[in-house]
Amino acid sequence: MVLLTLDGAVSPATADYLVRGIRQAAEKNASLVVLRMDTPGGLDTSMRRVIKEMLASPVPVAVFVAPGGARAASAGTFILYASHVAAMAPGTNLGAATPVPVGIAPGGEPGKPPGKPADGAAKKGEPKEAEAPEGAMTRKQVHDAAAYIRSLAQLRGRNAEWAERAVREAVSLSAEDALERRVIEVIAQDTNDLLAKLDGRKVAVQGVERVLATRGAPVLALEPDWRSRLLAVIAEPSVALILMMIGIYGLLFEFYSPGFVLPGVIGGISLLLALYAFQLLPVDYTGLALILLGIAFIVAEAFVPSFGALGIGGVAAMVFGILILFDPAAAAGYAPPTSFLVALALASSAAVFGIVWFAARARRRAVVSGREEMIGARGEALEDIVGEGWAQVHGERWRVVSEAPLKRGERVRVTAIDGLTLRVEPEAGEHRRN
Repeated sequence: MVLLTLDGAVSPATADYLVRGIRQAAEKNASLVVLRMDTPGGLDTSMRRVIKEMLASPVPVAVFVAPGGARAASAGTFILYASHVAAMAPGTNLGAATPVPVGIAPGGEPGKPPGKPADGAAKKGEPKEAEAPEGAMTRKQVHDAAAYIRSLAQLRGRNAEWAERAVREAVSLSAEDALERRVIEVIAQDTNDLLAKLDGRKVAVQGVERVLATRGAPVLALEPDWRSRLLAVIAEPSVALILMMIGIYGLLFEFYSPGFVLPGVIGGISLLLALYAFQLLPVDYTGLALILLGIAFIVAEAFVPSFGALGIGGVAAMVFGILILFDPAAAAGYAPPTSFLVALALASSAAVFGIVWFAARARRRAVVSGREEMIGARGEALEDIVGEGWAQVHGERWRVVSEAPLKRGERVRVTAIDGLTLRVEPEAGEHRRN
């Protein structure tokens, strides 16, 4: 028997861990997979990936909401309904599976139960007003989720009516009520008690009836490996955003100040990791495009005389881009808090302004080395010069040409370079030495 643990949000990292765990159980010819779960919900895409693997698994999967005080909310309810055996520990609950951000009822006002009209809404027989596109999109999501969980309930022979209510009305159940309403099959104190109660139970796996032999079976606990832990870190929305900004800052700094190397290396790695995380998360690519456009405007402000229009537009584009980068309906509470997004947008704008300012300042700085730096350099004649002679410039002896006669020790200034010969003239304000 293989034991998997889901403790936290249903995310790309946890989905990867669970999918690979179920596949390893099949490779080991395990008799049962027990998924011990305590989750507030998570991403729809990650949830569906786990459910697809459970439905296709040749090994029966038992979902166990445990320990006491745990819950299987939102996406967790769908996963429980997809299991071959659904079990809960005393003092646990499940439900509240409406696919919208917490606190906002679908298509209505905060706190309004789904499916019930808000105050002043048209009643039966009254003309119905045109609804906003947001309301239509929310209804579409709710209907899709309701049909999905009903199909899972019918597949496993569980209470489909209550499952649909969990989606449409965000209702919840305790373990005892769930057993009474045929939402789950078993209440167990712990994993050992669950295995004892499942022994001899018949389950259908890919259309074939199997009898579980779990009493006293050895338990192999599969923990998340380094890959799953790394994925959990970089697929966190806040971390992915920070990685993206570090990547952009590093590349900008490297482009404006070539030769440092390290900022470019760190920036490139960070940006690639961020893009990998974004393809796992419910990202609105319009927001990503706005962020890049905002950075381009801020950079252009340093070179184009727009009197601040490009800079202000760039900051606004970055703020709006970061705010709409994550789709809250798809993330179901998994997106970063708005306060974090606003703070990051403002800090990012300030950082990009700073990089561009320092870069522009460096571009205006006088040349301090090379051929160009010799123009205007000061030196001293080493001998009396009429036409051609020798002078010392920057501590080096140079062949010089002067239209005006020069005395030994007289200060000179370089006006041009002709191959290895310098053209000089007497420095203004200097007195000739005898």
